[in-house]
Amino acid sequence: MRYFVTGATGFIGGHVARQLLAAGHSVVVLARTPAKAQALAEAGAEIVRGDITDRQSLIEPMRGVDGVFHIAAWYEVGAADPSQAVAINVEGTRNVLEVMRELEIPKGVYTSTIAVNSDTHGELVDESYRYDGPHLSEYDRTKWIAHYQVALPMIAEGLPLVIVQPGVVYGPGDHSTIRTTLIDYLRGKMPVAPKGTAFCWAHVEDIARGHVQAMEQGTPGERYILAGPHLRLTEVLALAERITGIKAPRLEAPAVVLRGASALMGLVEQVVPVPTTFRAETLRVSAGTTYIASAAKAERELGFSVRPIEEGLRETLEHEMGLLGMSPR
Repeated sequence: MRYFVTGATGFIGGHVARQLLAAGHSVVVLARTPAKAQALAEAGAEIVRGDITDRQSLIEPMRGVDGVFHIAAWYEVGAADPSQAVAINVEGTRNVLEVMRELEIPKGVYTSTIAVNSDTHGELVDESYRYDGPHLSEYDRTKWIAHYQVALPMIAEGLPLVIVQPGVVYGPGDHSTIRTTLIDYLRGKMPVAPKGTAFCWAHVEDIARGHVQAMEQGTPGERYILAGPHLRLTEVLALAERITGIKAPRLEAPAVVLRGASALMGLVEQVVPVPTTFRAETLRVSAGTTYIASAAKAERELGFSVRPIEEGLRETLEHEMGLLGMSPR
């Protein structure tokens, strides 16, 4: 099969492209900067210069493919400049899906997120759940628009699209705020952890495999949550301590404290630059929130599964410690 992949120079997309190549498929990779896709080119992918915000650049590389993986997204919680969020997450998605429809490509997989559900306040939700705002971050908001106002209406009009919704994705090569949190922990720069904050944790290789399963076995028009076990951040850090011997934070910041700090930093950052970790949006997203959902449908219909978190977290921490010149105690 011949597949077109956006976001292949990113974390999830890179793993999806490599898994497709390893399975013997032809892969066309769209890249704004082809040099960043050199490793994929060496692995056998066809690299095409283009940008999802430039609709015309999509047409020729998508022509004649058997399927489309639209994974590219803007993801910067706490970003000082979120001006590209709408252009990439909303209009870029619209461009990819419209070209897919015009070229009559038989199937597509779009990477949404469980973040469209925002804080579920401890409820483990499924694909039937819907939240309409307000949103805690610009990422949540723009992915919600792409999900509900772009992808679903086009599915209703007949587009053969499968939507996948990952939770937190971790593993070597990550560049999200999860990685920042783990590095701060390893360096002993995390004296306090947010109380009650919980996510669904899944290794990037498992999430990538879920994408491939959605293409091969998913039913067009359906949504599948791709998520691992739901664990509080404090539980994950306690597990990290058992793996590395580095003490996890003993103090926990209540949600009310973090929300207050978020309001204060919202004023401060209008006057002076503030590190991403302490920006209002970052604090707001971590203030006792629960971004959790059930992957039961994907497990049942796709055969989706994730490795034990201790196994994946050990690999991730050892990778990051190697980059920091550290070794487990």
